[in-house]
Amino acid sequence: MKTFVLGGGCFWCLDAVYQKTRGVSSVVSGYTGGHVRNPDYYEVCSGTTGHAEVVAVTFDEAVVPETVILDMFFALHDPTTLNRQGYDVGTQYRSSMFYTTTEEKVLFEEAIGRAQALWSDPIVTEVSRLPEFHEAEEVHQNYYAKFPYQGYCQVIINPKLAKARKYYSAWLTA
Repeated sequence: MKTFVLGGGCFWCLDAVYQKTRGVSSVVSGYTGGHVRNPDYYEVCSGTTGHAEVVAVTFDEAVVPETVILDMFFALHDPTTLNRQGYDVGTQYRSSMFYTTTEEKVLFEEAIGRAQALWSDPIVTEVSRLPEFHEAEEVHQNYYAKFPYQGYCQVIINPKLAKARKYYSAWLTA
């Protein structure tokens, strides 16, 4: 099993897709990359903590390759916009990848190289060593499954799920 910590805007979006990915055993929404210990959602949303909204995706490499997890990440958000994903604006929504080993850092950099071929603007995804990971509050875990008819889910997450189904259907469970 391997875990990648990835930030691509609102963690609800990445969570919704990775929860439906074959070989993924766990998706935990959380915060990392900042200077405040044990932040809560409202502190992170204020933009003053330095933390990014992220997901820790744990998966079985024998079922789903690392490259698929990483390529999906770049397909699910715009890695060329600094501190912004659509209407979500602030450093907490930055495109980010947090590594724990040199091997992971290399994998992340290679994924950026593959993804750059798909984008006309430069990718601005931050690649940093993983500091302490802070698990988000329970309401944010598996958010889409709990609230699929909530406005954000309908307008923002559903199109991302449709895109994942279009390009990664072989890797999705539903």
